[in-house]
Amino acid sequence: MADPVVRRATVALPGYPAGAPPLTIALLSDIHVAGPDMPPSRLARIVGQVNALHPDLVLLAGDFVSDKQLATRRYSTAEAVAPFAALRPAIATVAVRGNHDHWRSDGDIRRALARAGAVVLTNDARRFGPLVVGGLDDFSTGHADVARTLAAMDALGPAQVLLSHSPDPFPALPRPVGLVLAGHTHCGQIRLPLIGALATNSRYGARYACGLVRERGEVLIVTAGLGTSVLPFRFGARPDVWLITVRAK
Repeated sequence: MADPVVRRATVALPGYPAGAPPLTIALLSDIHVAGPDMPPSRLARIVGQVNALHPDLVLLAGDFVSDKQLATRRYSTAEAVAPFAALRPAIATVAVRGNHDHWRSDGDIRRALARAGAVVLTNDARRFGPLVVGGLDDFSTGHADVARTLAAMDALGPAQVLLSHSPDPFPALPRPVGLVLAGHTHCGQIRLPLIGALATNSRYGARYACGLVRERGEVLIVTAGLGTSVLPFRFGARPDVWLITVRAK
């Protein structure tokens, strides 16, 4: 139940307007609200920590709820999402859904996020200031439509960021996207000395399981997330929030 580490990166984004001031993005994922490790009160404290970073955008990469069997308490969708209403980004809060959200109830998650002030993107895109943010629906449950999402992004112009719950769409993108943000892997959640992560929930193993990856001139950032799945604890994979500064090349 440690407070998340704040990890920082700066990305020179293709197409970002020359002379425009940089923007900061706070990336959060895998909240998995449930007892004992992630009650809404803990999420509310983390929201306060994020607000203290003064981000321009907050991007939420899915898995807001948890129905794990070892939970000591399960919370309704409304209870799980309500603390996000206190987020205070300068521009907007943007969200996509993860596999746990689809397993529980698509409609409830969308409505709860909207009440909390978030823009929910489902294989769609919106422009926020100088950035185009595309929101890819969950890949692991078969809801992702990459072609539709990229087309929506292209219709809005350059300086593009793709938000996805899972990192697995990254290597198969049909054309470059300057910055891809994801979660889902928990950075392994349980990482043993000398052995590493016991599981990553990625078909690529450790390749895209954690942190900042640069390939083919593109940048992927995968957050460890905040909560837990299956087992209500972490080891060697501390929860984190990424604060990403995007600027012109």
